[in-house]
Amino acid sequence: MDTQDIDILISGGGIAGLIAAAGFGAQGFGVICVDPAPPVTDETAEGADLRSTAFLQPSARLLERIGLWERLGPHATALQVMRIVDAGGAEPEPRLIRDFDASEIGDQPFGWNLPNWLLRREIMAMLEEMPNVEFRPGTATTGVVTRGEGAMVDLSDGSQLRAQLLIGADGRNSPVRQALGIGVRTRRYGQKALAFAVTHDRPHHNVSTEVHRSGGPFTLVPLPDRDGRPSSAVVWMEDGRETARLKSLDRAAFEDALNARSAGVLGHLRQATALSEWPIISQIADRFAGPHVALIAEAAHVLPPIGAQGLNMSLADLDSLLDLMRASPGDADALRRYDRERRPEARARMLGIDALNRASQAGSRPLRDLRAAALGGLYAAAPVRRLMMRAGLGMR
Repeated sequence: MDTQDIDILISGGGIAGLIAAAGFGAQGFGVICVDPAPPVTDETAEGADLRSTAFLQPSARLLERIGLWERLGPHATALQVMRIVDAGGAEPEPRLIRDFDASEIGDQPFGWNLPNWLLRREIMAMLEEMPNVEFRPGTATTGVVTRGEGAMVDLSDGSQLRAQLLIGADGRNSPVRQALGIGVRTRRYGQKALAFAVTHDRPHHNVSTEVHRSGGPFTLVPLPDRDGRPSSAVVWMEDGRETARLKSLDRAAFEDALNARSAGVLGHLRQATALSEWPIISQIADRFAGPHVALIAEAAHVLPPIGAQGLNMSLADLDSLLDLMRASPGDADALRRYDRERRPEARARMLGIDALNRASQAGSRPLRDLRAAALGGLYAAAPVRRLMMRAGLGMR
């Protein structure tokens, strides 16, 4: 079998993997990205990812450096305010509202929101214009052996590649991670998330809103208007039994439940897309690197979708790798440094998000009352409020 040499091989063509291909391609490296499934780039197609991604300021700066933001910016909706609503009283209605406004810490929004299916479409369009980047959809990683001269990778199309750097961006069940024998620590919450888009009566005014009652947060993230009506992306986290019940409802009954859970914060909500469902876990790999191999995104860490941390942590992984691999992809010392820098940061954020998620699941009234009191107390102290906002953005 002939072996093809390549600078960078990326296993996984999700959003993080595709952005990694664009990033390393922009630095002049030869890049091949493989994924067992073709990307779905149409909102109405079967299998479309109906979630959205909020790119926080550091991620937007990275996308600008690698030339992607020029494509993405026109489709993005700014996130100026993060609003927390506690609706944990006797009735499902707001009893405490606290706004975290980006103007308190700078002159830029917290971030910008885009639908995931659209991200795939625009990133794919950029990759097609890069002569040093090849994307092979329908091709899976089937074997990995690391040697002194590189990572030897077998693919499902029968080909073999030797990469100076193999990037595992292939999800929470990463074949690359498993092939290297890297273990993970997983925490399950019994939750699932429903993701879909809605239209609503009131404008969102670039405010991202988390409504807390029980079961997990109900989050409305601004999107561009849809058919002349204000629109938002919804991530609705609940116990798995409850998401199964919600999915079984007819459209009218589902919208009744939807509006009860939203506590009316944007007026009447109308379901605008199909539902997609995702299991909620926390997971972290025992290490993020090995000889000629780096793990990023969900191959390295998985978080509940709270505070827009998931993909932004993934892009922080990529930012670090792009810097460390600039001179020599696959350098052993640089990979060890990557592991030392990124894993403690990811673990700290995972613990913080875990605590927030557990608080959001509170079902009993005393615990919900305690949650509201804690939110009110933290918000009241302006230095603490600004510290929390900076920490959420990854700012020092």
